[in-house]
Amino acid sequence: MLTRLKITGFKNLVDVDVRFGPFTCIAGVNGVGKSNLFDAIMFMSALADKPLLDAAKSVRDEDGRTANIRSLFHRVGNEYAKEMIFEAEMIVPQKGIDDLGQEAEASITSLRYRVKIGYKAENGQKSGGMELLEEELTPIKLGDGAKSFLFPHKVAIWRDSAVKGKRSGGPFISTEYTENKRIIKLHQDGGSRGNPRSILATNLPRTVLSTTNADENPTALIAKREMQSWRLLQLEPAALRKPDDISAPTKMGADGSHLAATLYHLAKKQLHTEQEMGVVDDTVSALYAQIANRLSDLIDDVKEISVDYDEKWESLTAMVTGRDGTPHSARSLSDGTLRFLALAVLELDSEASGLICLEEPENGIHPERIPAMLNLLQDIAMDTEEPVGPDNPLRQVIINTHSPAVVAQIPDDSLLLAESIEMNESGKRFKVVRFCPLPETWRHKKATGEISVVSKGKLLSYLNPVAQEEPDHGYGASERKNKFVSQKCRVIDRPDLQLYLPNLLMVAEPK
Repeated sequence: MLTRLKITGFKNLVDVDVRFGPFTCIAGVNGVGKSNLFDAIMFMSALADKPLLDAAKSVRDEDGRTANIRSLFHRVGNEYAKEMIFEAEMIVPQKGIDDLGQEAEASITSLRYRVKIGYKAENGQKSGGMELLEEELTPIKLGDGAKSFLFPHKVAIWRDSAVKGKRSGGPFISTEYTENKRIIKLHQDGGSRGNPRSILATNLPRTVLSTTNADENPTALIAKREMQSWRLLQLEPAALRKPDDISAPTKMGADGSHLAATLYHLAKKQLHTEQEMGVVDDTVSALYAQIANRLSDLIDDVKEISVDYDEKWESLTAMVTGRDGTPHSARSLSDGTLRFLALAVLELDSEASGLICLEEPENGIHPERIPAMLNLLQDIAMDTEEPVGPDNPLRQVIINTHSPAVVAQIPDDSLLLAESIEMNESGKRFKVVRFCPLPETWRHKKATGEISVVSKGKLLSYLNPVAQEEPDHGYGASERKNKFVSQKCRVIDRPDLQLYLPNLLMVAEPK
């Protein structure tokens, strides 16, 4: 679970400091930088898994992928920042497995990871590389929980089950400068009892964290596993509609691939568990019924969900049967229905933990059913009123949107508004993004320093988004309006609807 993220020098993210809870919604106009925050999270996830250059190339740009590494660094005019700094505070699972199948157990589950990456010009060429300047992994003391985990939660129930262990020694990863050399040290979990492994940072192709194993560095290994679990879901209808081979992966891909195989596997797994416990009910039908009930929140015509197994072709197809008994394969479902179904399956997969980022989840959803989507997303995230366990995995959801219908209906303490602000540094003006909470929510009330909150004017643009009159921008705009006013009438302007429409701009603020 990512609880705090600081970023500077990455795209238009400069001196950004964001706190996260189990569920967060980031709203903002197009182009303000909402997606850049997701890119930064995915870049950190890639740094825990891939070489520096491969991690950078995995970050998308306007065309989908980054060809120019330099474009990741903050730019003012023709000048680029020389370095990027990322710092993440997180709660990690207590146990994990390394690449060789060896089990690991973290000595403490509350950690802070910091990495500084510089741009390295190569032989005067226009395109260059990246270098690791600093890297640190340090424990967050259990006694600092009140200052670190600000979101509402039950201390004796949730926090005590999620935040465990202690660290008697120093950091797990540290950086030292010796004789003009940068040395990154990987410390054993034994602290001072074990000799650290010293690595010359010059020309390091990847982060030290990405090389850890369960034998000597179990806590660092689990921090790596946590960061690797951060993912951006981009549910593609084409991938969701495809049937699966019986031997297909049993985990749904970030694009929604293997939906049928995942659902089939979950049903069989739950049946096996219940049989071991001596339960003889048809558990497969019970699991399918859970998903059918959830899908019925979105569409009325749902009787049951199932997975059709074609023995001849050894293929699996997700099926939705209507109330009239007519079965429909995933291929015939709408895009919005497919995405909702995929998220409903994800909710029941207790092994699908970690951070989930999702862009504009309201796409393809009728405005009346957006609350059903928001309820589902919040149910996917962990419940901080209950202990962490198989029925309440350490799972977190961050979404972004520019939809007034979403902003109006989410919990007020879950909202961050992305705003563009102007900065002046050394006489140069440039714009960066800030993520602002609403006043009197936990991010505001528990902040230790100065924090910008959402202005009412910015918020009202979401709650009352339709202008009452078309603005006159000149160039004959008013003439065109007058010419067609008798021919065209907007839906919102119909006299028979006025009594039913809110007009928040007419509401006076209390004195």
